[in-house]
Amino acid sequence: MKTTETTYETFTLEERAPGVVVMTLNRPETYNAMTNTMFREFEELAWAIDDDDDIRVLVMTGAGKAFCSGYDLKDADDLPNLGAMGMLDQQERAARALLALRSIRIPFIAAVNGPAAGGGMSLALAADIRLVSESGRFNAAFVKIGLTAGDLGVSWLLTRLIGPGHAAEIAYTGRQVGSEEALRLGMATSVHPDGEVVAAAVELAVSITGNSPTGVQLSKRALQANMEAASYAGALELENRGQALLTRTQDMSEALAAFKEKRQPNFIGA
Repeated sequence: MKTTETTYETFTLEERAPGVVVMTLNRPETYNAMTNTMFREFEELAWAIDDDDDIRVLVMTGAGKAFCSGYDLKDADDLPNLGAMGMLDQQERAARALLALRSIRIPFIAAVNGPAAGGGMSLALAADIRLVSESGRFNAAFVKIGLTAGDLGVSWLLTRLIGPGHAAEIAYTGRQVGSEEALRLGMATSVHPDGEVVAAAVELAVSITGNSPTGVQLSKRALQANMEAASYAGALELENRGQALLTRTQDMSEALAAFKEKRQPNFIGA
């Protein structure tokens, strides 16, 4: 797995099970706050993952007591002094990084082990699946410092996850959303005791790797693309193409043979 051989400044990578890589944001002294270096490394990692067929699932968590506290406010002092184009460049740099992670072809699971605030909430929402520790919590923190809560995809993702009314209330107040409420609203898929959320995410990831790699990847593509589809007919068309392509794969033939022979399939991702 060549991707895990690369060293990054703002996070670590570890293969926890065959095909399952845990990415740990590694700035615990700042509660894993985001920096321009982190944004650049997010993009570099996304490119590396899409070139590495050995990685089947990415799990992200944070070192220490937090998942991610958002943009590092030590770097925010200069923001009011940036010109309009300078600020736009800064914002687009961060947005490209989160879009790159959300767009990787493999499943992306967030193991939210503590606060996910501001941009950290945006980062968690960019994942396909969110597991949360009991002490995990979310808040749209930017509204508390004179900025919009609609930052780095929150206005789009949160509304689709929990509906416009709940999303508006959370965005306008900037209040904390605890783990149990996040589960009830649909921001999280499960809640786990503190210290156990990464293990639970790895277990989920391993269950995903038992399926055909191409089938999972095209399932992700269909789910993401059809969140943006303009019509039911358009969604069906995309799904039809994916299914038709997969019937041409060796994995499809292997799955049918394994079913008939009452054994586990041996998927090769082709």
